[in-house]
Amino acid sequence: MGRNLRDRLSRLKARPGEAPPAGPGTPSFHKETLPGEIPPGIPRGLGPDWREAGFLTLTRSLVQEFPGEPPRALPRSLAILIPDFLPLLPGLLEPGDLLFFDLETTGLSGGAGTVAFLAAFGRWSGRAFRIDQYLLLDYPGENDFLEALLGELQKTSSGRVSPVVTYNGKSFDAQILKTRCLINGMAPPAFTHIDLLHPARRLWKRLLPNCSQGEIEARILGLDRTGDLPGALAPEIWFSFLKSGEAGDLERIADHNIRDIRGLASLFTLLTRIAREPLKTREHFLYDTEKLALRWREISGRKDLPWEERERGLGAALIEAAADQGHPQAAFVAALDCLNRGRFEEGRRRLRELTGPDWPGARAGPYPVFPCSGELRAAACRALAIDAEWRLKDREGALRYVEAALEEKEIRETLKRDLFRRRQRLSIL
Repeated sequence: MGRNLRDRLSRLKARPGEAPPAGPGTPSFHKETLPGEIPPGIPRGLGPDWREAGFLTLTRSLVQEFPGEPPRALPRSLAILIPDFLPLLPGLLEPGDLLFFDLETTGLSGGAGTVAFLAAFGRWSGRAFRIDQYLLLDYPGENDFLEALLGELQKTSSGRVSPVVTYNGKSFDAQILKTRCLINGMAPPAFTHIDLLHPARRLWKRLLPNCSQGEIEARILGLDRTGDLPGALAPEIWFSFLKSGEAGDLERIADHNIRDIRGLASLFTLLTRIAREPLKTREHFLYDTEKLALRWREISGRKDLPWEERERGLGAALIEAAADQGHPQAAFVAALDCLNRGRFEEGRRRLRELTGPDWPGARAGPYPVFPCSGELRAAACRALAIDAEWRLKDREGALRYVEAALEEKEIRETLKRDLFRRRQRLSIL
């Protein structure tokens, strides 16, 4: 008889109010409660706010004031930063409709043997932030633990299941949950998944040593996690609890889980600010202006999405801001925009700066800048050659730009073939 079935039968045979007999490895719980003590069924070391939510499953709820100003509304331009919001256009949800979700597991690989033992769910309610947490005390309780999680994930708001916000949840949390549900004969949950990992990488990958949530919290959001246990210790701590029944470090991992869910909501708040006022927000928070500008230009230019004139116009403004900070790719796009809009001298100036030896120059100020690649210098020379030939009627100047472009190394074959054809044609003329 399997251990899970044996424990369940023992639980059914127990008289009302009587705890089932302990099995091998089952943590030792308090048997009696005196005034001010922890309730029965709660392992030593856990706080008094925990209560039973099922067989070998605990839960607690915390309502905290959110640090800073939570978003009052979600702008449509949030879908530019976070592609997972695109299917929700043209309308968006209220901030309180979102469900923030984070798991702690027995491993980091996500294999079939990895078990989720701790989960946190966060929701906004005005300025307050409510966190509901679930803790699995031993393997036999996994079915009840998963049922509790599925109940949270299927709660409705505004008449529909809440979209779930995670950090790397599509690759990890959701896969772990799906696997454990299937192993336990349960249908995996269906929900709209909003993963902040890729938007975060777009904005901070080139600026930070890594794009872990903790790194972004510390370096960008300025959140203090002094005294926090690393999440990598979670598996070791849970296994140690199974052996000893002492839950002191398990309580600390639960607090780490709460910090993760609060940090996730704080990161989402910053992304909302950037989406609403990107130019103003960059005065207070560092992010990769060039990557955002290129992304904004790409998505806001789509005719099948309901953008307003302001949202489309911000794309051009961000491109110019990134170009003025010394970002080469943004400068190239800004130069082409100038030429297309009849601002020829400005466009030529930006292109010549890209082809010169001193890029990016001193005007970048405190912002991080990146080198101009040979590919981009060749593309700028090609653009100048086209302008010289067709607008300025200067074929000799156009030929010089083509020759300069061909001197660059490591350029794409398609660009190289185009330049060879231009040189041949201009030489004959």
